[in-house]
Amino acid sequence: MRIRLLGTRGSIPTPGKDTVKYGGNTTCIDITINSGEKIIIDAGSGMRLLSKEILSEKINHINLFLTHSHWDHIQGFPFFIPIYIPNFSIKIFAASPTYERLLDILKGQMKSIYYPVPFKKIGANIEFEKIRKSGILIDGVKISSILTNHPLETHAFKFEENGKTLAFMSDNELDHQDIATVPYEEHLNFIKNSDILIHDAQYEKREMNKHKSWGHSSWEQTVAFAKEGKVKTLYLTHYDPARSDKQVDGIVKKANKLAGRGLKVKGAREGKEFDL
Repeated sequence: MRIRLLGTRGSIPTPGKDTVKYGGNTTCIDITINSGEKIIIDAGSGMRLLSKEILSEKINHINLFLTHSHWDHIQGFPFFIPIYIPNFSIKIFAASPTYERLLDILKGQMKSIYYPVPFKKIGANIEFEKIRKSGILIDGVKISSILTNHPLETHAFKFEENGKTLAFMSDNELDHQDIATVPYEEHLNFIKNSDILIHDAQYEKREMNKHKSWGHSSWEQTVAFAKEGKVKTLYLTHYDPARSDKQVDGIVKKANKLAGRGLKVKGAREGKEFDL
């Protein structure tokens, strides 16, 4: 599979000279599996960047997986131009309870008090599909999910193709296990031996007491988690909106030192592409 990072920022888009390197768009991941089918994770502001490519390459179908409905993970959907085109189709996947709310979520943010074009003006064919506990298959790719520790019910996703594994676990609080909904060991088993883990690293350890129960992790705990899970490569993501490129550079450098041998740590960068 081919993976492209289109949005790596947490909470709110942060355009400007201090975020050019790692990017200011909110969460969106573009995956092209071996069959050529497109899978998108989350519809943050980074999703808008896909519009031109989808139109120019005459792609007429995508699969969209939503982790949850917080604003920074859905705000790009109304600005994704293909949804207004009649011959385009999009299948939207989510686990419960997000699945049961999907129509209300998408309609809600396109109400006239928020957005000028109503949901009923969408021309594309939209289908909704529930991710079962046993997982689902798309063209031979096994996709499974697990609940994360976040104030709103949120799910992480794992993609397995040809013996390789990508785990995406954004909006997850690893640091405070005393308030965790999902035990640490369950998350550890979910990401165990992944080739690539993309995980929330919004805060630093020294900041966590101020942000307890906010549903995000420190980069230090994320590195320890990936190392314990025998992950090969970790991408830190969901950067705090106040975090500059220079500060992220420093975090990535310290994270690699903490990781030691056996684990590569990288900072997720908007526009970065890699194969798995």
